[in-house]
Amino acid sequence: MSLSTFVRTSLSTFSSTPTLAADRAYSNGPVRKYLRRRGIRHTIPEKSDSQAARRRKGTHGGRPPGFDEDRYKKRNTVERAINRMKQFRAVATRYDKRGYVFLGTATAAAVAIWLRT
Repeated sequence: MSLSTFVRTSLSTFSSTPTLAADRAYSNGPVRKYLRRRGIRHTIPEKSDSQAARRRKGTHGGRPPGFDEDRYKKRNTVERAINRMKQFRAVATRYDKRGYVFLGTATAAAVAIWLRT
């Protein structure tokens, strides 16, 4: 999956400013640069080796990237909900041909999860 496809599918459409919450795998310079250039706010934790390298450089290492812990915790909640939905075979495999049928399947799975909790 290309970076632009990943960003387009992961963007939040509920706010006026597009936002992205990603894991440490996407914590590198080119990804952050791309997101800044496109005006996309992002919450990506910094890798520990990147932190160590920045600290080793001292004042020449630059400032750490911004990180909002609360937004990252919400990302984890959403990811767990998606993984719980994937436990339903019909949702995980998506055999449905039409989008509206899959939406009904996903809704039924969400209701079943909601009733169990």
